[in-house]
Amino acid sequence: MLKKIRLDKYLSDHTELTRSQIKKKVASGLVKVQDAVIKDAGYKVSADDVIEMEGRRICGQQYQYLLFHKPAGIVSATDDARDETVLDAVRRGGFAGEGEPPFLSKDLFPMGRLDKDTEGLLILTNDGGMAHRLLSPKFHVEKTYLVRLDIPVSEEDVIRMKEGVDIGEKRLTKPAEMKILAETECLLTITEGKFHQVKRMFHQLGKEVVYLKRVEMAGIRLEDSLKKGQWRQLTEKEIEKLKEQADGKKEILCSEEGKDTGDLSDMG
Repeated sequence: MLKKIRLDKYLSDHTELTRSQIKKKVASGLVKVQDAVIKDAGYKVSADDVIEMEGRRICGQQYQYLLFHKPAGIVSATDDARDETVLDAVRRGGFAGEGEPPFLSKDLFPMGRLDKDTEGLLILTNDGGMAHRLLSPKFHVEKTYLVRLDIPVSEEDVIRMKEGVDIGEKRLTKPAEMKILAETECLLTITEGKFHQVKRMFHQLGKEVVYLKRVEMAGIRLEDSLKKGQWRQLTEKEIEKLKEQADGKKEILCSEEGKDTGDLSDMG
């Protein structure tokens, strides 16, 4: 038998609204359970019930996964006293999926980070276990960046990236795959997430990054149709792809419990 909980608690757990905000909406007749208007915030519901608020169905799934096209100028954080955060931007609007935008969980956070001036793919979730496994530096989740440089790139740079670059850490960077697209433009795929890693790697090759955009992470690709500042929910296929990678690392990660897992900043 499915556990039943109060309607206001259920809505609080699955939206960004506070209990007091929810109680006002319930009292105003804006919430339906099984197509019946419910005005009692203490009404008991279960995960099997079809619940709507203001005509929008509340998704009862435990975790949410969003793909956000981060523009430059906002920070990859849940809260910031000075700058707009990626969560501020997502909650402000920009939904580009089908139908009505979903109510967002209040405990969403960015899975990894991008520098303030870096654009591109950023996954937001409230699945902390998956995020930790995918971002752990002990594992090799691929992240691909579109990079523009101040001076031309060369085949020698491709070789240097594949061999590993000394960026002042204890070890060289892990082998990175570089594909030249134009005279000063390339794609770079790395499997680490060290602080300012892409910029530091090219700096060591005598070049400066003038534009950086993440276009792919863990097999999830940023499509051209998703414009800057827009977001959508991950598809079931994309979520499964993430879970497969995370589950494949779970056993190894648990065996490393108590050891230093390093920096999970994942900033380009």
